[in-house]
Order: sequence, then structure tokens, then C-alpha cells
Amino acid sequence: MAEQHSNSKIGWNLQHSYQEKLPKAFYSASIPETVPRPRLAVFNAELANQLGLNNDEFTEKNWINWLSGNELPPNAQPIAQAYAGHQFGHFTMLGDGRAILLGEQRTPENELFDIQLKGAGKTIFSRGGDGKGTLKAMLREYLISEAMHGLGIPTSRSLAVVRTGEAVQREWAQEGAVLTRVMSSHLRIGTFEFARQFQPIESLEKLCDYAIRRHYPHVLKTEFPVSEFLKAVMKNQIELVVNWWRVGFIHGVMNTDNTGIAGATYDYGPCAFMNAFDLKTVYNSIDRNARYAFGNQPGILKWNLSCLAGALLPLIHTNEKIAIDIAKEILNEFDELFNTSRNQMLAKKIGFDSTDEQVISLVNELLVWMNENHADYTNTFLFIEGVQIPNDEVFQRATFKQWHQKWQNLIQNRNINPTKTMNLVNPTYIPRNNKVEEALDFAAFRDDWSKFNELLSILQNPYTREEIQSSFIESPDENFEAGFKTFCGT
Repeated sequence: MAEQHSNSKIGWNLQHSYQEKLPKAFYSASIPETVPRPRLAVFNAELANQLGLNNDEFTEKNWINWLSGNELPPNAQPIAQAYAGHQFGHFTMLGDGRAILLGEQRTPENELFDIQLKGAGKTIFSRGGDGKGTLKAMLREYLISEAMHGLGIPTSRSLAVVRTGEAVQREWAQEGAVLTRVMSSHLRIGTFEFARQFQPIESLEKLCDYAIRRHYPHVLKTEFPVSEFLKAVMKNQIELVVNWWRVGFIHGVMNTDNTGIAGATYDYGPCAFMNAFDLKTVYNSIDRNARYAFGNQPGILKWNLSCLAGALLPLIHTNEKIAIDIAKEILNEFDELFNTSRNQMLAKKIGFDSTDEQVISLVNELLVWMNENHADYTNTFLFIEGVQIPNDEVFQRATFKQWHQKWQNLIQNRNINPTKTMNLVNPTYIPRNNKVEEALDFAAFRDDWSKFNELLSILQNPYTREEIQSSFIESPDENFEAGFKTFCGT
């Protein structure tokens, strides 16, 4: 059921800068399909307030009709965006095949956020698909995106999931649903690849100018704004993926069309969180070669950024050779920037602000131990901090005790208190795969929302160390993990 809004007359304030600034080739008008029996499954009142959508004259029926696609909100101009992308390394034309952008909400703080209906029906980019979403898949995106927000990681957010009352055929017939996704924008590397491969140079110039003005206006004051734009995107994406490493997140499908210009996580189909530490961990059912495994994500990010650099070459310099040299020089900074940021993050995870050789050697020794002993990634850092962990037998082994003594010695020698630093970067709770599946199955297939609501509540405050619920921090058993796979939902 919809939650109550604060007493306010603020409401829809949709803008359409994407259509106003870019040529028509970048989008296609697309009306959401009507659905027979829409019902509100979950609604994010806190996010609605942030967006300025807290008008007390809006009824639950209004929200259901707007967020199911049965009616358009005031001043909506629905479109499907065009883009291309490298999917598992292969370039193809894509576009919004089951997502429709209603517009960009201008908030009371003057921020701009895309409001998009996901699963709202076919568009010209659907490529034979039905354009629909299942209730389970849409609830999964709602749950994981809100969990990422709770973890303090840049992400799309979810305003609502509306049940459609119709059957959607996947492995079997499931109930359909529409998710309302909120993002700072849906500009992606694939948008630039589309412009470079299929549009005139003038369109690429307009796209780049639009992206810069929307997300990186500070580079306009520099001597070479396009080069600085590439650097800024690279920096934001590095910080994002380092954050993924911090919490053990595996995106699962790091195609260039899922790598955003603004540096936020989105598309939560085949994603999952790693339990036992292993760089080779992969959950995506179709990633048979482990291209997007946990440990491969930095390298894939660099590869994706090279695709962006390739698309920007004509704008970096009119001389192609010079442009390539400039792009290479920028991309050559990636490894050092990423390693520096990752080392700073890993040092904080064991309580140090310093990244000197002694600290980094200690944390790398810990990672090797975790891998060899199949130790839980999240719980290892909690145990080091002093949090009581269920089934902690692995930490009673002599090899860990030896490492732990070295850590304590270094802490004492430097006279630091590691707890505050560790508490800020090490979550107590992550979306454990077994708990996520249980919550989604109960909600989607039994209409029992107790487990979903409980898990959502826990994941919205993931760093708490008070009244820890041990069942939510336990690793899934090995039999579950061995057979667990994720899917894109299409």
C-alpha cells in the first residue's frame, strides 16, 4: 500500500532536456502499454519526498495509474532512448527495449532525475521481446538498488513496483510488474558508441556537450573539456567499482550499455554479493566464461572506458593520431588510480588510514588467507573489528590467529583505534543471496510480504552494530551457493 505523504502541494515537475538538446535519432516516442489490474506492491515515500512528489492531493489511485503506465503524469513526454553497446565484448545496436522515460523530475533542490518505467511494454528497440517485467525481477531491482543506497554507493533508486495483473512468460508464466527507476540520467558509454558509429559528428558533439553540462559542467572551464570529461568519467567509475569491491558486489553484466556516464550503479538483473572471498566468483547464468567475475571488474571497466575514449576521438583532437595518443595517455593512468583507490579502501577495512607498504602487505596477506580458507568476505572484517559472528570456526585456525596477532601488533605500535574507521566501511549486512531469494519468492509467488519488508528494513541500515540479527549475517550453505545463479529477467 502507498505510504502517506507530507502535507505539501509540490508535485510533478517534469523537464525534457534530453529531447530538447539532442537530435531525434537519440530517442523514439513510446507510450507505455496499459495493464488490466494494477496494484501497488511497494512504494518509496522517502524517495518521493526527495523528488518533490509529495503532493497530498495525489491519491493511491493516481500513483497506481501513473506508475503502471495506464496514465501519463502531468507534462510527461514518454520516450525510449537509443544507444548501442558491447555486450560480452560484441558490439550491437540496442536501445530501451522494455523501459520508457517519462521525463526528468526537477526537485525542490533544483536537481534533475530521470523517471523511467521499466517493464512498461514494447518499444521500437524491443527486438522481439515483450517489453515486460516480472514481479520477482522488479522486486529484486527495488530491493538491491535500495540496499546499495543504504551502503552509500552511487546507484539508481526505485520509487515503486506496481503489479500489473497480467501473466508474463519467462521459464514459466509469472505475474507482471512495472518498476519506476530514478537516476541522475541514463546516459551511458553505449550512448556515445551509438553516436560515434551511427550518427554524424555534429550529433556526437551535441551529445558530449549535453553530458558535460548535465554531469560535469566544471570541465567547460578547462582548456580541453572533452579530455577532462573522459578523465572525470574514469575517476567516477573507478570510485564506483572500488566501492563494489568494498562490499563484495558483483554487477554480473558490465556491458558498455550498463556503464553510466554519471558513475552510478544500475541494472540489477544478474547481480549478486559475494559470500566466500574468491576473485573468480561469478553468478550470472549466461556468463559462462566468467568475463564479469568479481576480480575481473576492474579490467572490464578499463576496457569499457577505452570504448568511450574511442567514441570521443574525433572530439579530443581533429588529428586522429594525436587524439589516440591523448586518449592512451589518459587511460594509462587507470591502473595507478584504481590501485591507489583500492588500497586506500582495503586499508580502511582493517582500520588504517595509511597505505604504506606494511599495511598493504598485511591486507593482501589477509585476502590470500580468505581465499585459501573460503572465509566469508563481509564477516571476516566484522570479526577483526570484534563483532560476534555465527559459525566462526574458520577464525579459530592457527593461520588466522597468526595474522590477527600481526594486525594487533601493528595497531598497537601505531596507537590507533581501528573501530570507527572499520565501522564506516564494513557493512554488517549485505543482501545475502539466500535471504534475497527467500524474500522475493515469498512476495512474488505466495503474496507474503513479511520477509521482503523485514529484509528491506535491515538493508536500509546496513552499518548498524546494535542488536545484530545473526541469521542475516550468516553465509548461505555451500549447497545453496554451488547451485545459485542469477538472470537478467528478460
